[in-house]
Amino acid sequence: MTVTSEGQVALALDLGGTKTEAALVNRDGGVIEGTRFRMPTGARSDSDQLWHAVRTVVLDALETIPSGLRLAGVGIGSAGPITHDAGLVSPLNLAAWREFPLRDRVAELVPDLPVRLEMDGICITLAEHWVGAAQGCANLMGMIVSTGIGGGLILGGHTVPGPTGNAGHIGHVEAAGFDDPCACGGRGCIEAIASGPNTVRWARSAGFAGSTGEELATAHAAGDPIALAAVERSGRAIGQAIASATNLVDLEVVAIGGGFSHVSPALFDAIRAAIARRRNFSFVTKVQVVPSALSGEGPLIGAGALVHRADVLG
Repeated sequence: MTVTSEGQVALALDLGGTKTEAALVNRDGGVIEGTRFRMPTGARSDSDQLWHAVRTVVLDALETIPSGLRLAGVGIGSAGPITHDAGLVSPLNLAAWREFPLRDRVAELVPDLPVRLEMDGICITLAEHWVGAAQGCANLMGMIVSTGIGGGLILGGHTVPGPTGNAGHIGHVEAAGFDDPCACGGRGCIEAIASGPNTVRWARSAGFAGSTGEELATAHAAGDPIALAAVERSGRAIGQAIASATNLVDLEVVAIGGGFSHVSPALFDAIRAAIARRRNFSFVTKVQVVPSALSGEGPLIGAGALVHRADVLG
């Protein structure tokens, strides 16, 4: 995809529980071919290893800026929680980083340019609103269902980060009828129930022999009863949380991406069935739950939107 005539590109950085990625994003919301770099993170990484991974992908992406184009700034989407004003990140699934000054450390690599940090859920929501499945929608939530579960809100056409930057953290909303312990300290959080690793964990406790989301997806496609029950259980929990969120803020669209969201179309069937149980509240059952239209590029496009679409930021 070509860069527009303004000649401005954003460097987008996405930090998650299993990987970090950087790429250049143009003003049309496209990831520029040949500029995307990835390195693993993971719960066992120490602080130096995590920073090495981030620094490497950022510097590699910077090296690909085409001649004659200008870097307008850097957008960072991070797994939460974060401390927005101070630029600190404390991703729940990366124990080595607690209040790590990610924004300022990245800023040292790009002197005199703006660097903006938001929770990854805000970024995926910005991406869906800009060029994805929720274009033209003013009241939406974007969700990531992967190693963890994150979310972000756009209400009235603007992002709603909250005073600390953590609004929309739907992964740690509790679902009624579940008691799974969560790393945040709560019980029954949808991340503890329905993230990829936790869905597999529940399936294994019921006798499933596999150990990955990919194996669970294969077993589900083959009709394995434990895999069927595991995916239905996770979808039901997510649907309950979305219904509750819609009761609270009157959502129109929820767009869901992330690796585990592709486990089976049945996941979305279970989500929608749980929402449909609120049949006497038409303002809740109206919410459309749709797959992300952006494949795996959504988090990077959303991080780029922190630079290119700053007018939408709340």
